[in-house]
Amino acid sequence: MPHDNDRAEMSSIEKTMSGSTVDPKTAPYMGQSFGDAAQAILGDNSHEPIIVSAEDNARILRKTDLWLLPVMLTIYFLQQLDKSTLSYASVFDLAKDTHLVGYQYSALGSVVYAAQLIWQPVSSFLLVRLPVGRWLAFNVLAWGIVLSTMTSANNFNKLVTARFFLGLFEATVAPTFVTITAMWWRRREQTQRTTLWYSMNGLTTVLGSILSFGLGHIHSHLRPYQIIFLFTGLITVAFSAVVYLVLPDSPTTARFLSFEEKILVVERLRANNTGTETKTWKWEQVRECVLDLKTWFWFSMIFLISVPSGGISTFGPLIVQSFGFNQLNTILLQMPFGAIQMLATLAGGFAAMHFKVKSPVLIALALPPIAGAAALLHIPRGDAHKGALLGAYYIISFYPGIPPLIYTWSSQNTAGHTKKTITTGILFIGQSAGNILGPFLYTVDQAPVYKKGLTSSLACFAALVSFFIITALYVLFLNRAHAARRTALGKTGVLVDASLEATKDAAAAQQANGAKFAANAFDDLTDKANEDFICAFCSSFSWWLHEELS
Repeated sequence: MPHDNDRAEMSSIEKTMSGSTVDPKTAPYMGQSFGDAAQAILGDNSHEPIIVSAEDNARILRKTDLWLLPVMLTIYFLQQLDKSTLSYASVFDLAKDTHLVGYQYSALGSVVYAAQLIWQPVSSFLLVRLPVGRWLAFNVLAWGIVLSTMTSANNFNKLVTARFFLGLFEATVAPTFVTITAMWWRRREQTQRTTLWYSMNGLTTVLGSILSFGLGHIHSHLRPYQIIFLFTGLITVAFSAVVYLVLPDSPTTARFLSFEEKILVVERLRANNTGTETKTWKWEQVRECVLDLKTWFWFSMIFLISVPSGGISTFGPLIVQSFGFNQLNTILLQMPFGAIQMLATLAGGFAAMHFKVKSPVLIALALPPIAGAAALLHIPRGDAHKGALLGAYYIISFYPGIPPLIYTWSSQNTAGHTKKTITTGILFIGQSAGNILGPFLYTVDQAPVYKKGLTSSLACFAALVSFFIITALYVLFLNRAHAARRTALGKTGVLVDASLEATKDAAAAQQANGAKFAANAFDDLTDKANEDFICAFCSSFSWWLHEELS
């Protein structure tokens, strides 16, 4: 329960809720009978917005961050570490010891994403039907067990089987994280939180390189790559217990929040107009998702970035080794790549949040990889060019900052729980397909230049830029259409997107939009069905342009 000094702040909420039919003791367990889980807390008052003060806003945000982010960051770190064990193992003669030939090593990189591609439809359905926290804990436990058993895999068949199940259980992590992020944070906050957990890819590269370097010096009857598999797998198994005990299924069931604080959590999310969670599967939202152009813009973008990502993440150490470095130095030289990747991801997220715009930031992040891939294709190999080759390789590492911004751009512009889940599933199908294709464009016989792989990566980075521009213009068109619809209904046409405002300004922005703004936020309406929905583009620029074009 809140402390005594919080009681005064809660009094207005208690007064507002006094007429509600919801019992505070049973509300967290009533989500199944409502359209959205938030209605289990708000009850009859779900259409009566409550203005959350800047102080309450900051307090609840801080508490949410402290409780959820450490668990999410660790899960994503472990997932990427476990997935990256293959690239570390390749440097320690995995292919030689297990007698891999032809495309078999490439297949080991792709099969993880093939499993995710197959499992995504099932995972999306289960994500709607099952408790989010417990479902995630089960999958963390399962993939940790699978990775531990890879220690005994001594041929292609055993390795490919283990990698398939690794991908199967890891398939639920990122879609679940997108769901959790949309469920707990305002749209302004979502970008930075998504880039935070996605930046663990870079931290994994840094710490994973150090870890692999250290484990590679252990002398035992196990090969270095077997020790890497066993060590990382057992850590993952142990952490699954933490996930089960700490991560809540939704704001309405969070044990670390009092009943009054749960009201504040869901009211903070009202301006998102995307709801929180519902366990009802709605086929009409599936149909709308499939027919929505935005869905396929997101899909195309995530596919295009995943093709080079799949190839470079699988073959990165081998590319560096082809510059003329030995095994252990190759591992250590991955650390700057991971550090730049992490900084680019965090900086991209901060810029997108600060300027309330996605496409210019995405374009800026795509330019360094274009330059890096082009340079690697033209710089001659040899000891005299090692520094230039490493520099070109390192600036490619800006590309991991792109996917989290695509995911948040998608989730911020999609409402309706089933539609959000299906949209996220489609994106991860695109990601899986791109990651399946990517490793096959890089093969060991292309060394040392890897011309086919780098050329395909360069083409994908360039194509991305055009999709960023097209999608931004389409989102602007949708905002104008929604404004015209509100005007036709006698409502205010031009609104301030309160969900993108800073915490100190959010309450004023919500008040400026009127007392009934976002009254339908928890009715599980889609972004097309809810006339109050504002597509996240750029809070100031988009409406300046709207006025200029009107």
